[in-house]
Amino acid sequence: MENIKFGTDGWRAVVGKDFNKENVQTVTKAIGKYVFDNFGTHKKIIVGFDPRNMAEEFALQTANQLAGYGFNVLLSDKVIPTPVLAYSAKYLNACAVMFTASHNPPEYLGIKFIPDYAGPATSEITDELMINLHIPFRETGRGSVERYNFRPDYFNHIEKLIDFERIKTLDKNIIFDGLYAASIGYFDKILDTYGIKYDSLHMFHDINFGGGMPEPKPKYLKELIEKVKTTPNSVGLANDGDSDRFGVINEHGEYVSPNEIIAILLIHLTKNKGLKGALVKTVGASLLLNKTAEKLGVEVIETAVGFKHVGEAMRKYNPVIGGEESGGLSIQGHIPEKDGILANLLILEAMAYENKSLVELQKDLYDFVGCKFYNDRIDRRLENFDEIKPLLEEYKNKTYIGGFKVKNIDTKDGVKLYFDDNSSWMLVRPSGTEPLLRIYFESDSFAKLEELKKQIK
Repeated sequence: MENIKFGTDGWRAVVGKDFNKENVQTVTKAIGKYVFDNFGTHKKIIVGFDPRNMAEEFALQTANQLAGYGFNVLLSDKVIPTPVLAYSAKYLNACAVMFTASHNPPEYLGIKFIPDYAGPATSEITDELMINLHIPFRETGRGSVERYNFRPDYFNHIEKLIDFERIKTLDKNIIFDGLYAASIGYFDKILDTYGIKYDSLHMFHDINFGGGMPEPKPKYLKELIEKVKTTPNSVGLANDGDSDRFGVINEHGEYVSPNEIIAILLIHLTKNKGLKGALVKTVGASLLLNKTAEKLGVEVIETAVGFKHVGEAMRKYNPVIGGEESGGLSIQGHIPEKDGILANLLILEAMAYENKSLVELQKDLYDFVGCKFYNDRIDRRLENFDEIKPLLEEYKNKTYIGGFKVKNIDTKDGVKLYFDDNSSWMLVRPSGTEPLLRIYFESDSFAKLEELKKQIK
């Protein structure tokens, strides 16, 4: 039990080691007690699973255990993406339990608890779950378990957010890399439903994800990139293991960063869809987003790193879009949870509205903001957790990093130093799970970025 810890997005562990029957029973008990204490047994609980090894078996175990506590449980009848289950929590006024390890290596599995507001559990909720791990909770009556198809409700909702007729006018070869992941049977079926043609790769579920990682980054999208390069006038789209993150390849076979995607979509949603409100971004996201928002007259709300913080701000401010640098976003009118399926559809919609290629939209973006930004990250491993606090204190007191003068300091998540050139910053923040400092850098010049990194190394 001491190895169970809820991080920024649930509890994850290696199947057959810490992720075992007994620990899953303990976590399920904690979730059952939370729902009972806050809502009673009349609150519906829905359970889903991604394609990982043992995910469906553990989901069934949890569903039956929750039914034993007196809850009526809807268990997905098939592999389901996290955003689909999250939307269903809101639609059905239910709490949700999702078995996934997102983009982690294949040997991992995890549990996400999604409250009825359809976003990641806040720190207050996960703190209560951690306490509940150590408190007995007995069966209170016999509930029920019913298999359920959550896909139609989600599709009906997405139809209200996306102009599929407009996408059908797009003169583009769409290539979808299923990455053996949860979006198979969802993203492709949405396109099928509306008669949108596409080509595809890796379109079956595999617990080993084809020997790679279910992460839509260039390293794991080599076949998609090659296919885009050899297919004229094409774009590539992918999602991670549970489909809450996105990966986009432009017509030149280049990876388009999440920061660029969020900025392009902010312009699209305000200009073409008439949405009004703020932009929510994390402290680790690019100044490109701030510059774009400034040009559009849109307020920027900055949160700590992690979509649970973005989701919390989305519930409070109802922004046009909320996003993070690691490839998660959601929009006004949707749910406060990242949705990679929606993100991919929005990119196609933006291209169709402007009748432009993704490469052209990227050029328009940089012309609009008047500069380009370069990013990087260094991970510094420490001997133990005790080293973290003194190092953060050291950075709090910095006035210079080499030739870079510190203008402002932000401490909402680690220590972020803004420099007086108004175009460069660095962020030092601890990993939540290991003795590690993550050091992020950004500048409007590659040379300045390299100089910052050199000073830290």
